[in-house]
Amino acid sequence: LAKPVAGVVPAPFATRKFYNVLSLGRIGFHASFPDSVALAVKHGFEGVDPSAEYFSKLTEDELARTLDDLKSKGIKLGDAGLPVEFRKDEATFNDDLKKFPDVARTLKRAGVERVSTYILSFSDDLTYLQNFRQHACRLRECAQVLGDNGQRLGLEYVGPRTSWRSLRHPFIHTMSEAKELMIAIGTKNLGLQLDTYHWYSAEETAADIETLRNRDIVTIDLNDAPAGLSRDELMDLSRELPAATGVIPVKEFLTALVNVGYDGPVHAEPFNKALRALPIDDAWFRHANWRGR
Repeated sequence: LAKPVAGVVPAPFATRKFYNVLSLGRIGFHASFPDSVALAVKHGFEGVDPSAEYFSKLTEDELARTLDDLKSKGIKLGDAGLPVEFRKDEATFNDDLKKFPDVARTLKRAGVERVSTYILSFSDDLTYLQNFRQHACRLRECAQVLGDNGQRLGLEYVGPRTSWRSLRHPFIHTMSEAKELMIAIGTKNLGLQLDTYHWYSAEETAADIETLRNRDIVTIDLNDAPAGLSRDELMDLSRELPAATGVIPVKEFLTALVNVGYDGPVHAEPFNKALRALPIDDAWFRHANWRGR
């Protein structure tokens, strides 16, 4: 993402406003926040995932020094994951929701304005309408907490057919359905977490992305699909690094992001066993150089 590459990145990409983030969880590794920053600097990334847990342990002076250090190194903070389990029972949701305002305030102190989560595309118990109403109600409460702290919530739909056909009741698995959910939630701080894998699985195009505005997109995940499989065969947790196979039209996707003026974080999210098996520094090196494929 740092520079254009012939055959992969379009010419307008030179004026892109978004920034590439080293995201530990999306690659399948774990490290402390300081170690993540060190790896990002070493391998030429422009951002890292924020850590509410790490920030919560810092005094105001320590946090200020941390943020100054990030600025001096040219490292931005990406989006934080929503720490509220809204997909399970009511008691679990309510327990997490009670703790959420403190987390949101911690992220606000660090200047984090983007939070994201995914929506399961199936249910064994709830019909589509029942599930839709539950999601709208619970995510509205989460979005309101974030709104009180000047933050936005990004929602990710899960596109593969092998996912939404896996249980009795299919649920949201396309961009248009995710838009309908955001309308039902009704707060003004909602957007999409767009993922090339889900976008491709849902048979969407650049034209779908270009129906959005910059403020409609909270965060981006990039990846590629395994070669030799049809869309019907794609599994959600088996992916490749961006542009590794050429199955997903990454160029088309990125061009659309440039056209709508997207200015937020972009991460690779390959869910790749071979990558996870490497030593952490080797994995980051390969991750950092996916654009050279």
